Amino acid sequence: MGRSRSFDNREVLDHVRTVFLERGFEGASIDDLVKATGLLRGSLYGAFGSKRGMFVAALRYATSSQSRSSDVLNLVLVALMELSNRDSEIRGLVSGYLESLSFSQPGDDGANLDGVASLLGRTLLEHGSVRLNLDGEGR
Repeated sequence: MGRSRSFDNREVLDHVRTVFLERGFEGASIDDLVKATGLLRGSLYGAFGSKRGMFVAALRYATSSQSRSSDVLNLVLVALMELSNRDSEIRGLVSGYLESLSFSQPGDDGANLDGVASLLGRTLLEHGSVRLNLDGEGR
């Protein structure tokens, strides 16, 4: 019989999300995730299966509401830039979240899409400006 989990899943997902926001999916290592969560590698694998599983769980948790917070939007950008073109589950989560954002009244053709594009564009610009120094070199 296995041991029961002795950690708060939401708290772990908040730490996981922070790592993915700071490093991106590809740049985040399992060691980064272990250090951030304070859990053993086996506990993380047991709960989430893989690094991708951790990202999917963090993305699902973050996008489960219609929040437009910078953390949620930046995680959606990481998903869009690094994973959605090759991962249909992540593409579906992002698509569902973006469709859930309400920018207009029903029947306003194109207005919702324009609002989503504007929000993501502003977030992408903010995301880029945080990662660049004034001389244009990355951190």
